[in-house]
Amino acid sequence: MALIQCQFYSEVLGLSTSMNVILPQATRSQIGLEGKQGTGPHPTLYLLHGLSDDDSTWLRRTSIERYVASLGIAVVMPQVHRSFYTDMEQGAAYWTFISEELPTLARSFFPLSAKREGNFVAGLSMGGYGAFKLALRHPERFAAAASLSGVMDLHAARIDPVVQPMSPAEWRHIFGQDEIRGTDHDLLELLQRHTNLGTPLPQLYQCCGTEDFLYEGNQTFREACNRAGIPLTYEEGPGTHEWGYWDAKIQDVLAWLPIQEH
Repeated sequence: MALIQCQFYSEVLGLSTSMNVILPQATRSQIGLEGKQGTGPHPTLYLLHGLSDDDSTWLRRTSIERYVASLGIAVVMPQVHRSFYTDMEQGAAYWTFISEELPTLARSFFPLSAKREGNFVAGLSMGGYGAFKLALRHPERFAAAASLSGVMDLHAARIDPVVQPMSPAEWRHIFGQDEIRGTDHDLLELLQRHTNLGTPLPQLYQCCGTEDFLYEGNQTFREACNRAGIPLTYEEGPGTHEWGYWDAKIQDVLAWLPIQEH
């Protein structure tokens, strides 16, 4: 595998930012690692970080580079700070960055697939929210999306003092004073819109530990999918909000992804 750390200027954000990228490499000479590389633009997984993390976290706390070596896919891990993948009320336009600018820039730097069937998104916690936000707001761009212990009911997270990961001041800094329910920030609202329209959605995977403080919100999203008849691969079991759980589950996600030979 080739691991590349990119520092670049974002026109959307108006500042320098970074991403880490894993690219497929055909190799058999690295001990314990057999790489695979196709001939065309690489299928790509956009792998999103959580609230307290950055673009290096998946590399530092899991073996993601080793896990994807035999799959022939690229992994793009961007930096969005504590933005909740949102065009912030008082701050930078991270939603526009992640949904519009990043894919274009990444494909200009590296041979990455632009086809729907060659693009996937996944993330943990805040990144699980971001992954489903991308999939539900742009279902035409992704073949599959996965949330690991995601913030699936943002409205409930805002008002629950146990779940709430941010102070009221930081929440206003990101989202402003407006209600979340029924807006483009609300995954449950986005799900309902697609149900009403009959929109073809990406394949969806969701998991959460039963001892996780976000478990109830994950149940809410799962039940909404069931009521709407939307296919969802759902897994739960013992686990809290920690990296041992995510290191194990990202391997399940990779095995589940509908990666096509290219």
